[in-house]
Amino acid sequence: MKESDMAQYAVLIYAADSAAEGSDELQEHDRHAQDLEASGGLVAAFALEPVATATTLRADTVTDGPFVDAKEVVAGFYVIDAPDLDAALRIARGNPVLRQGGAVEIRPIAGGYVRPTA
Repeated sequence: MKESDMAQYAVLIYAADSAAEGSDELQEHDRHAQDLEASGGLVAAFALEPVATATTLRADTVTDGPFVDAKEVVAGFYVIDAPDLDAALRIARGNPVLRQGGAVEIRPIAGGYVRPTA
């Protein structure tokens, strides 16, 4: 399948919080990212700092912490190329957070912007 036939999907990782640096959980996520990169399907991947570092804006209000007080928060996300949703789901099922008690959300990307590199 040609790259132009691929759609992009965001895989949002929901966990109790971001994995601590050097932890076994984070190492498992790093291995998963390396596998995705080796497959050629990984477009971008980002881990987020712990939820305690979040700041939320809503209209004219600024609050510390996440907008929603929930058991699970978005701990990170990555973007993959996949020919269709079924393929994206197969890829996302390999995410270690599913074995660690978390969840993933897969959403088609409608559009976006990537800053050009110098």
